Amino acid sequence: MRVAEEFYVELLGFHVDRRAGANIVYLRINSDLLVLVKAETPGMAESRDIRVDHFGFRLSTDVEVDDAAAFLEDQGVHMVTRPANRREGRAFFVMDPDGNLVEFYSMKSRGSEAPQEIDTTSAARQAAEVRKSLSSESEQPKPRRSRK
Repeated sequence: MRVAEEFYVELLGFHVDRRAGANIVYLRINSDLLVLVKAETPGMAESRDIRVDHFGFRLSTDVEVDDAAAFLEDQGVHMVTRPANRREGRAFFVMDPDGNLVEFYSMKSRGSEAPQEIDTTSAARQAAEVRKSLSSESEQPKPRRSRK
């Protein structure tokens, strides 16, 4: 857990949002939340028990993709692929300390830009607001039906 947390906090810029005991840590960067959970059984690097193919982080430009690759390589991160052009933009893959495949990519604009403001509301707060909204809707008096 410590090595994974260091990777995401010190190299990728996440910060610890909160901890749930010794086995779960919630990491946040802008509006993205990444949850690290300690496995119940020890894993072996050579077994590569893959439950998720990969996950990725979208960067703003191709230049940011190249800069991120150079930075991570300088930090000794295992580079699976080098930055390469693809139809949508540019991308490369690294492996985190636990062997998870992580993609860094950019996307060419297709007329719909990412929102300028980032929503940093926690998922718990968003869920609470939705529940409150749903409960207030259900409390509305139902229209009476006339009998004929």
